Amino acid sequence: MSHPNYRLYFAGSVVSNVGTWMQRVAQDWLVLTIPGNGGAELGITTGLQFLPVLLLSPYAGVIADRFPKRRMLQLTQATMALAALGLGLIAASGHAQTWHVYALALAFGVGSAFDAPARQAFVSEMVGPADVTNAVGLNSAAFNTARLLGPALAGLMIGALGGGMRATGWVILLNALSYLAVIAQLERMDVTRLHAPRPVARQPGMLREGVAYLRTQPKMMMILVVVFFAGTFGMNFQLTSALMATEVFGKGAGEFGLLGSALAVGSLSGALLAAGRVRVRLRLILGAAIAFGAAEIVAGLMPTYATFMLVCPLIGLSTITLLNSANATLQVEADPALRGRVMALYMTIVMGGTPLGSPVVGWIGETYGARWTLVLGGTLVIAGVGLALLVRSVTERSGRPEGVDEGPREPAMMHR
Repeated sequence: MSHPNYRLYFAGSVVSNVGTWMQRVAQDWLVLTIPGNGGAELGITTGLQFLPVLLLSPYAGVIADRFPKRRMLQLTQATMALAALGLGLIAASGHAQTWHVYALALAFGVGSAFDAPARQAFVSEMVGPADVTNAVGLNSAAFNTARLLGPALAGLMIGALGGGMRATGWVILLNALSYLAVIAQLERMDVTRLHAPRPVARQPGMLREGVAYLRTQPKMMMILVVVFFAGTFGMNFQLTSALMATEVFGKGAGEFGLLGSALAVGSLSGALLAAGRVRVRLRLILGAAIAFGAAEIVAGLMPTYATFMLVCPLIGLSTITLLNSANATLQVEADPALRGRVMALYMTIVMGGTPLGSPVVGWIGETYGARWTLVLGGTLVIAGVGLALLVRSVTERSGRPEGVDEGPREPAMMHR
């Protein structure tokens, strides 16, 4: 918070994050208020909003390295605001149809795809390498605080306005307004205080260059392997919690919701701890991944709903510790000219693994029982740590091609 530009960004992002979580609840409720809709339509809406992030994030990383990230973020925030505005107006008028929600969810996802890598890489430009770990932790704390507040506020507002389609429209319109906070705060920043690298000129093969660069970085490759296994086989909380709550413990929607709150409490605690961390050691990343896998295994063995819920904060804590530490390390270790592409590939792996693993986890739950989704998922996360160490060893032995610049290294982040 000693950096004026970061203070502006943080204030705007808190407002926007609350609005985003409010829209997530309102959009789901809107889909279900349209006659004839059910779980299938809800799943399609979520998929359409998520799909552009998977398909476009690597290319978005190239764009983030080519243009000033502050301006790019203003553009992406405006794009998402317009999508929310359109959906909110249609819903508030009472004329929303399923295809309206599909189209605008897809447009929102395109904006998110280009926003994510620019936003991740912009953190180090605001605070400099020495405070990246702290800033990433504070960002995560703001996100998880909004995760606790946003859905509750949306539910109260929808209920107060009658609970129908028009009520969801007004909540979504409020989210559209919240994006102005980020756009305005970005405009107020002092550009002379930004640690911005010179934008990279357009040239063929920029995405391949980013991939080739990562292949020469043993530490980064190891982190990406760990995150892939955690994201693919471990971070399926909505699915695994739902299966445990309903099939194992015989609970309903209310008790299922409490499990999400328990996870959020752990996530917020982990984010606050990360915000106070001066540096990230590699063993913290590996330890958090092992703790995450172990917590999932223990959760899968819990005999009652109450004991299962007590383990959920530990899962949230270890997950956020892993993701925040990996995020901060990659930002500091990456060559500034390639940072956008590195963070885009990181986001693709984090967000892309879950839809790949979800069908497998769901099949395991259906075939062998809900408990095995957690036990086997946690085991695979721990196994991923071992594979990541092997990948690092092989990468180090293979050597680095001549002419590849590893980029600057910060001493505070080089502890192994």
